[in-house]
Amino acid sequence: MPDHSDIELEPVIRAVREAAGAADVMRRGADALRVAVALSGGRDSMVLLDALAAVAPTLGLALSALHVHHGLSANADAWAAFCGDECAKRGVPLQVHRAEVRRAAGESLEAQARAVRYAAYAATAADVVALAHHADDQAETLLLQLLRGAGPQGLAAMPAHRLTRRGPGLLRPLLALPRATLGAYATARGLAWVDDESNANTGVKRNFIRHEVAPRLAAAFPGYPKTLVRAAAHQAEAARLIDELAQLDARGAVDDDPVAGTTLERTALIALATRAPHRARNLLRWFLRRHELEAPSSARLAAMLAQLSGAAPDARVRLAHAGAEVGLHRGRIVVHAPAVAPFAVPWAGETRLALPHGTLEFAPCAGPVATCARLDGTTVTVRTRAGGERIRLAHDRPRRALKGILQEVGMPVWQRESLPLVFCGDALAVVPGIGVDAAFRAGAGRPGYVVLWRPKNSEC
Repeated sequence: MPDHSDIELEPVIRAVREAAGAADVMRRGADALRVAVALSGGRDSMVLLDALAAVAPTLGLALSALHVHHGLSANADAWAAFCGDECAKRGVPLQVHRAEVRRAAGESLEAQARAVRYAAYAATAADVVALAHHADDQAETLLLQLLRGAGPQGLAAMPAHRLTRRGPGLLRPLLALPRATLGAYATARGLAWVDDESNANTGVKRNFIRHEVAPRLAAAFPGYPKTLVRAAAHQAEAARLIDELAQLDARGAVDDDPVAGTTLERTALIALATRAPHRARNLLRWFLRRHELEAPSSARLAAMLAQLSGAAPDARVRLAHAGAEVGLHRGRIVVHAPAVAPFAVPWAGETRLALPHGTLEFAPCAGPVATCARLDGTTVTVRTRAGGERIRLAHDRPRRALKGILQEVGMPVWQRESLPLVFCGDALAVVPGIGVDAAFRAGAGRPGYVVLWRPKNSEC
């Protein structure tokens, strides 16, 4: 590799070195900081791969790459093969994640593809996923958010680094560098890359800004895109101050409940809405963001605040938002996964049964143990509640309605609706987390199973 003091290489190398130092706080117990490059094969991601590969040995980075194969282009297989070849040249392990992108109602194909990519990033085994976004991308994001009427959180655009509650952190080492600097690096290094033909489609809003708007802005304002990057940084600082205000307003009102997850006391939100509605909206927005949900529109946020604060204490409120539901449980505002559609799945003796919203585990055991269930000799089915189920948890106890038992243990309604029940024939045999019907307990020395429920998101 040429001398790093070379004018075309130095800014990129310096940026990735500095970013690697900042990312060290994201380490999750590994001996070396595990960095996965999000590699599309385009010029920007190839610059990032090349620069990180150059500094990884001296910085002690465990470098890998992740390519998401969307299958949306006839060239998708060729792009994956190209990424494989380029990673092999640098001795960088590559994981290719094949995903199916489906257009959802009300969402563009581009938004769905982005969601698929970020889901793949969240699932990869790394401390940090490095993304190749640069200053021009940041300026485009700011303009898009401005045209959507976003507030400070949206106008802050993309953070240079971000920790996540689950999965690796996100790192953007090149965010302060303009596209031209990356182009100069690619030329100086003689890099190869692929071009995604969809980037030329100006029917996509970001592409329209990139090809039609940005060149005019750059011609009229010589500081572009760095001035907009600076504006985004100012908005990020304002957003942090707003979050700090929300944290002050949330003091004593937010609780991490072992059953319902992170919750917000409704009376505190009502009191705040009475004296300072703008701060109540800010608190609710911050609370939703703590659950990693996107911010609702101003109108939607106002409607949610009105429904959550105005409902009767015993009312059943469930507001759909961003793939989750916001509701009330015992006087507190909660966020949870939406209820699943009713299902009935046969069990054929497997130790792990995949369900739409989690996994049911069947761990072999030997009776007599209260939680050891005898599940042989009849058809076993796992299904959701239909209503009217009854169970006898001990021979000396009466048979009781399952609904009443679940209410007594404080299980929220959304968890009751999606709880998988194990039936032997038409008889309820096991309720995970509650117990085994006395008639289905394994006797002394008899083999059986302890049934454990593992929902996909334990907080929901």
